[in-house]
Amino acid sequence: MTVVEHAAPGSGRRWRADNPLTLGVAGLWLTVIVLLPLIAIGSNAFDDGWSGFWDAVTAQGALDTLRITVLMSVVVALINVLFGTIIAWVLVRDDFWGKGFVNAIIDLPFALPTIVASLVLLSLYGPNSPIDVHLAATQPGVVIALTFVTLPFVVRQVQPVLMEIDRDVEEAAAVLGAGNGVIFRRIVLPALAPSILTGMGLAFTRAIGEFGSVVLIGGNIPDKTQVASQYIQQQIEVDQPVAAAAVSVVLLAIAFIVLLLLRVAGRTQQRREEASA
Repeated sequence: MTVVEHAAPGSGRRWRADNPLTLGVAGLWLTVIVLLPLIAIGSNAFDDGWSGFWDAVTAQGALDTLRITVLMSVVVALINVLFGTIIAWVLVRDDFWGKGFVNAIIDLPFALPTIVASLVLLSLYGPNSPIDVHLAATQPGVVIALTFVTLPFVVRQVQPVLMEIDRDVEEAAAVLGAGNGVIFRRIVLPALAPSILTGMGLAFTRAIGEFGSVVLIGGNIPDKTQVASQYIQQQIEVDQPVAAAAVSVVLLAIAFIVLLLLRVAGRTQQRREEASA
């Protein structure tokens, strides 16, 4: 095992990067915060055995809410890939008045309580809409709410990568006669692909588990606007914890598989770029 050592500034003392104490603390923290809750929810999901778990996740209500949640999350992720990449491009490549303000409000969904976002959207698109656009208790309303809370994931993944791209290569391609579209497709997009895929995965996984931003604007209508998080809450309220845990496990599995596949795809693309460089 390679031991990495660093000298502390102004002293002759050295510390090891693989210090057992720091590794132990990190492992303990991850176990308490991540692993134990996952084990607990998995255990609860199988309290009635495999048959009970299967019955819970194949119930019509569960299938309907999972279908709606996944489909709307896919739509939201694709929307954010498009507009998040455009916003990142504008923030990095263009100079305009108010750029700092725009850059700051990108992170607003991270700081704003999601229930506040749902209230704001209900005020704007609800029955008393000041712009006469009524999206309450509709799937487009849910999509807008989910898009709002997941937009920063794509922007903040793409933005730093875009800042590090060597502009000389683009300028050389332009001198050789390549148009803007060709430059973007052949030079910029391949470099951005891993970060775009990561942002898309994060947006998707956040969307499938979102609750607060859709609780008011969505209406919680079964087989129409009810998302998985609302279905889980409903099962808890009717004293069906096994069903709630079972659907939660399915959401966790979907999120894990999506992130794993996108990470593999991103690394594959990155290796291709490094090999062709």
